Formats: sequence, structure tokens, C-alpha cells
Amino acid sequence: MDQVPGSPQQPQGASGLSACYRHPDRETGVKCTRCERPICPECMISASVGFQCPNCVREGSGTGHAPTANRPRTITGGTIAADPRLVTKILIGLNIAVFIVGLANKELLRDLMMLGDTPPQYLPEGVANGEWWRLFTAMFAHQEIWHIGFNMLGLWWLGGPLEAHFGRVRYLALYLLSGLAGSALTYVTEPYTFSLGASGAVFGLMGATAVLMRRLNYDMRPVIALLAINMLFTFTMNGIAWQAHVGGLVAGAAIAYGMVHAPREHRALVQWGTCAAVFVLTLITVMVETSRLT
Repeated sequence: MDQVPGSPQQPQGASGLSACYRHPDRETGVKCTRCERPICPECMISASVGFQCPNCVREGSGTGHAPTANRPRTITGGTIAADPRLVTKILIGLNIAVFIVGLANKELLRDLMMLGDTPPQYLPEGVANGEWWRLFTAMFAHQEIWHIGFNMLGLWWLGGPLEAHFGRVRYLALYLLSGLAGSALTYVTEPYTFSLGASGAVFGLMGATAVLMRRLNYDMRPVIALLAINMLFTFTMNGIAWQAHVGGLVAGAAIAYGMVHAPREHRALVQWGTCAAVFVLTLITVMVETSRLT
């Protein structure tokens, strides 16, 4: 529960630092630039100057008078949204819609799956034969109810906090590029096998969560345990495309690192440069494999 704004005194820890007014158990040396109350890393929202607390951000965004350039921003520079889960909801809706359509039209579902190539004795299909869209559509396609259920649950749990911290555009770039990287690694290692699912993108969110928690100095044990359990399932259960998981995880962690560690004066250059580097590397990987197969 939040403390009442304007309380006369904040508690201090053993080190002499003030405690965050929203999290009294956390010591901090940073204060909100508007109300001057102490705030911990979780409560720090990047503004044009310094950091502001969530309460001041809500009050400021509700006035309608602050110019866009001076609006408080998230730790990665994203704008504060009224609905911090909007993109996550849209992504879940798209996955469910494609799943329903796939149940009714198996041929269409086959065309959406990730497939690199087909042996010479079969009709040509796959990315190597010009069906490049499979790299993208495969991350929205599911065949089993348990498959989409687990993936959408993970997307909801991981996606909401990341969208709130990264902002909508950066979060969407993280999701899509992680999924594409997972498809690319699958293409390189298993070109003749169909695969599908949002797992690559979700694992990208998992990697990004680990990077963000490290940046905010959170306890890393829960996310490390989550990663360990999921990687155990990835390499021990049959029928799982480990390539999509690993490719998405690595890409998501790399993108998130560029997002949260970008210096403010070169924030856009570093963040979008990181995204571009991941995309170009993915593209080169696909092009090299295509030239090999054809």
C-alpha cells in the first residue's frame, strides 16, 4: 500500500539512507524530482531530468498540459501508457485467433508453420523456396490447446511487466525479433522439420526479464530457477524445438541489454542499433542457409 503523499518523514535504514516511500524495506539514495520523496529502482521512472515516482507520473499525465518532450518515461525511455498491457493483450488475441482459424483449416495452418525446405522428391515448400513468411507466421501458430495455453500464460506473466518497463514500441520489437531469431535458428538446424508456436518469442521475454531484473538489482534467484526449469524441459521433452527456445532467449537477452543499459544521451541510437544488429544477424543467417539449401 502506498504511503500518503506528503508524509513528513521517511524511515531510514541502518546505513543511514532513506527508505523508498512505496517500499519501506528498500533503502535508496534517489529522490523523485517532483515530490522529492525517496524511491527505489522499481519506482524510478525516467523523466526529462532525473527520475519521478509512479504517483507523480500519474498525476502529471492526467493534467494534459505537459508537452510530449517532457513527459515522464520508463527506464528504457518509453512513454507511460494508460494501459501497460495493451500490446500484450493484442498479441494474445492474435495467437488465439490464428489458433481458432488453424483448427478449422489445417491446410492454412500447414502454410503458417516454420519449414525451411523439403527433400527433392517432394513438392517445393519452405523458406528456401520463397516462403519467407513462415519465419514470422510460425510464432503465432499453435496446434494443441496445451501448447497455446502454456505460451499465452507465459506471455501474460512476462509480457505485462516488460511492456510497462520498455514501452509499447520497444516491447513489440523485442517480441518480434526474439521470435524471428528462434525461427532462424530452427531453419539452420532443422530445415526439413515443421515447427510452430510462440515459444521463441516467449523465451525472448524470459531472457529480457532476467536482464531487466539484474538492472534493477532484484533478487535473481526466482528468474534463474524459472530459466533452469524451462531449459530442462526444452532439452528433455520430446517434440520441442529447442532451437526456437535458445534462439529467442539469446536474442531477447541481447536486445534487453541494449535497451536497459543504453546511455541517456545516445539512448535511441544504442537501443535501435541493438535491434538492427539482431535483425541483420538473423537475416544473414537465413540468407546463408538459403544459399546452402538451394
